[in-house]
Amino acid sequence: MRILPDFLIVGAQKCGTSSLYRNLVRHPSIVPAFVKEVHFFDNSRNYFQKGVGWYKAHFPSLLYKYYITHICKNDFITGEASPFYLFHPHALRRISELLPEVKIIVILRNPVDRAYSHYHHEVEKGRETLSFEDAVRMEEERLRGEFDKLMADEKYTSLNYSCYAYLLRGIYVDQLKRVYSYFEKSQVLILKSEDFFKDSQSTIDKVFQFLGLPGWQMEHFKKANVGSYQKMNSATRNRLLNYFEPHNHKLYEYLGINFGWDK
Repeated sequence: MRILPDFLIVGAQKCGTSSLYRNLVRHPSIVPAFVKEVHFFDNSRNYFQKGVGWYKAHFPSLLYKYYITHICKNDFITGEASPFYLFHPHALRRISELLPEVKIIVILRNPVDRAYSHYHHEVEKGRETLSFEDAVRMEEERLRGEFDKLMADEKYTSLNYSCYAYLLRGIYVDQLKRVYSYFEKSQVLILKSEDFFKDSQSTIDKVFQFLGLPGWQMEHFKKANVGSYQKMNSATRNRLLNYFEPHNHKLYEYLGINFGWDK
């Protein structure tokens, strides 16, 4: 007796998904899921095996939707935001099979900044003890064979693939190709994180239009999960800018958008 989501924010991690979701659900026509990150379609917590009924339990009831739409005469949509969906190799296929008409929202950030924020997130969680430079250097070794194991066994979970892919998560073009292999372009909205935090209302308006909702003015923008840490070493930053340059160029060509991530 519960509904499935109308939209999903699928990532990328540490690009502003929490801030985007928490401000979106302030719209009077958007009802949030009972938790922001359900993680049903990825294997990070083995929820997919619990079935669709378990997933539906995180969303409003059909009766509540009927009351809002027929009695209150108001629009009604719901959704969730799990940033691992974009990166997990099975998540988007699973989403397309259960929710073929769902709207997909992707927010992307300069991959150098994303990697550094991701690293400090893992340090804060107690899962990372290496320096940032060593963590980046060890990434290939830490991830070796994990993708193949994930592809071979859909029930396999990988802490390393989830936590230590600082650089790999920032190669967005490969992840977006997976998105578009399962969903039509009209179902996908790509946002730039830097634009979102520079002009939040304009970005939010784009999302409302994409979701088919009337405009709504935010009174106060609420920024979530604000981190505080030292500035990245300039030599390290330059190395990573050079590392991501060819990957970003492929992304710009693929989308026809230049995000300007060269600084």
